[in-house]
Amino acid sequence: MYCIVVMRLNKNQIEHLGSVILRTLTKEGKIIFEDRARLLEELTNLLIEEFQKEDHLDQEVRELLSKHIEKIRKDNIEYQQMFKLIKSKLAREKGIVL
Repeated sequence: MYCIVVMRLNKNQIEHLGSVILRTLTKEGKIIFEDRARLLEELTNLLIEEFQKEDHLDQEVRELLSKHIEKIRKDNIEYQQMFKLIKSKLAREKGIVL
C-alpha cells in the first residue's frame, strides 16, 4: 500500500501566508504599496492559482503511475521516489515552479 501525504491550505490560511509575505517584504524595504487590501487579494489569488497548478500536476503524476502500478510493485520500485522524480520532470517541462 502506498500513501501520499498532502498538506492542504484553506483560503484563510493562504490569506495569512500572503499577509506574512507582505509584512516581511515591507519590513525589509523590498516593496512599497498603496492599497494593501488589493495587493493581498491579488497575492492570495496568485498563491491559490499556483497551489492549484501543483494539485493538477500531482493528479497527472498519480494517473501516470496508476497505469504502471503492477510494474512498480513487481520491480519493487519506491512509489514516493518515482512520484517525486516524475513530478519534478513534468514540472520542468510545463514550467511549474515547485
